[in-house]
Amino acid sequence: MLKTVEGIYQNGQIELAELPQDVSDRTQVLITFLDPGKIDPTKVRQLIDQLETIAGIQQGFEELERSQTRPIGDFIQEMQQKYDISG
Repeated sequence: MLKTVEGIYQNGQIELAELPQDVSDRTQVLITFLDPGKIDPTKVRQLIDQLETIAGIQQGFEELERSQTRPIGDFIQEMQQKYDISG
């Protein structure tokens, strides 16, 4: 599993911008400190989006290997509802 959450390091503590969902207590994490003068926030957001996309693709491959698939019609219907797309 790969989940990326932004946060701020202040006074020896890391404050998360949001609480991650579906993460169990005592999950191992990796922390990367960014140089604020050299980082473009838009590019950081793009990188986070790319990492999450890669994680989603990896999860899909793992589900496929375990034969945990579903009919394409169900997927299309779910995406139409999720993104308010008319069929």
